[in-house]
Amino acid sequence: MMLDQLPRPILFAHRGASAHAPENTLAAFELALRQGADAIELDAKLTKDKQVVVIHDQTVDRTTDGGGPVNSLTLAELRSLDAGSHYDITFQGELIPTLDEVLKAVGQLTFINIELTNYDSLLDELPEKVAGLVKKHKLSRRVLFSSFNPIALIRIHKFIPEAPIGLLAAPGRRGMLARSWLGNIVRHQSFHPNYKDVTREMIERQHKNKRLVIAYTVNEAEDLQQLFRTGIDGVFTDDPVLARQVLANVDLEKSLP
Repeated sequence: MMLDQLPRPILFAHRGASAHAPENTLAAFELALRQGADAIELDAKLTKDKQVVVIHDQTVDRTTDGGGPVNSLTLAELRSLDAGSHYDITFQGELIPTLDEVLKAVGQLTFINIELTNYDSLLDELPEKVAGLVKKHKLSRRVLFSSFNPIALIRIHKFIPEAPIGLLAAPGRRGMLARSWLGNIVRHQSFHPNYKDVTREMIERQHKNKRLVIAYTVNEAEDLQQLFRTGIDGVFTDDPVLARQVLANVDLEKSLP
């Protein structure tokens, strides 16, 4: 299952089905598949002992019962934390998963967008480590690598040139460079803007450059409906159930110019 084989628009479960389960956990990824997501999105970063874990923030404070930067804690220390109770007591004991675990559990069942989130350590070994795990599980054609960090994208492309690259653009003025010609410095097949910045003109321009446009993070029915009608290629959403319901009620044929 390659990126160009996925249905359009693609429904990516953002950090898994994170509206219904604790984000970036195995529970959230498995639930997303049961809920009919076309693909999942997750965040990868390195521990102090250079293991790849799946967590979004630079610290563990918001999503676990612990504290401190992810890259100052060993894998063993991270695995001692509860990553489920912050969401709901029924998820008590859910762990921060390793990327290896996630790829083993769902890698053959879905398509995965791996965001390289080494934003506090731009030149660390994350691209090499992630590429090694993807190759180990033979998933080079079932992944999309994305990042706001162009260096990480350039480096991972050297390790797995067959995998598509997604360039993330920050919202508003902060993302102007990525949305301009400067974004071409990183060869990418997919462009990932904030949903509020998406216009039909943007989509047409990216399509002329043979790129998909996949917007983040879209959780309201009205916004989903508008994007689907604008001709978006995909969305990242915390709620794949809602996205699927909205999509079922949008006449895409009438939406196209």
